[in-house]
Amino acid sequence: MNYAATTFSIALLAVTLAGCTREVVVTPPPPPAVVTVPGPAGPAGTPGVAGAPGLTGSKGSMGSTGDTGATGSTGSMGNTGDTGATGAAGDTGATGNTGETGATGQRGKTGDTIVVVPATR
Repeated sequence: MNYAATTFSIALLAVTLAGCTREVVVTPPPPPAVVTVPGPAGPAGTPGVAGAPGLTGSKGSMGSTGDTGATGSTGSMGNTGDTGATGAAGDTGATGNTGETGATGQRGKTGDTIVVVPATR
């Protein structure tokens, strides 16, 4: 460590501070404060006159919309309606298909022999 430089710095500081001496100034103390102590309370005064009524307040804001109500019950069945008018007659239907051929009939009975005799004169 460099003790010589440190010692020199301290000596220089001491000489510098010695040249800065200040004069001592004594200021007188402030005068004593006067404190007033209140005496006992006096009698209560008479009540004052009632004040005028205040102004009417402003109108409040509108409330929010309420919730939707529950669904109502189903109504009863209505009356039966009147009978409708009779409809118009329909068109004639198409001609039907030809029927099947009938079964062959039985053979006829062989007839008796007829003899033709010429008339006499």
